[in-house]
Amino acid sequence: MLEYYLEIRTLHITAALLSGGLFFIRGVGLLLQQSWPKIPVLRYATYAVDSILLLAAFMLMGVLHIYPVSQPWLTVKVICVLIYIAFGIMAFRTHCPRGRRFFLWLAALVVYGFIVSVARAHHPLGFLAKLLG
Repeated sequence: MLEYYLEIRTLHITAALLSGGLFFIRGVGLLLQQSWPKIPVLRYATYAVDSILLLAAFMLMGVLHIYPVSQPWLTVKVICVLIYIAFGIMAFRTHCPRGRRFFLWLAALVVYGFIVSVARAHHPLGFLAKLLG
């Protein structure tokens, strides 16, 4: 399956960018109190993209034989993904005050950016590795 590495990696990167983009756009709409971010097509598109992202991640781990426990940068990435998901879920809850939703949405975007930097650097500190090292 190693012969499909580039295709799987491209799928993973594309899905990650789509996932972040959809989160950003839907978040802006929700913060502006629009109804369109809640339409089923967008919600289900988000679920589909995130499922593809997760599947591609598992495929990459299998193809490359790298796993979160054995790679510190991957462990940090997985932990940050869980934090990103938690912030995202809380940010999209409409019963939450608008100011708090904005803060959670912004925090989720910061975590998303950190995830991307960890993935690109293959280092647990992501972009901070260059600043501190």
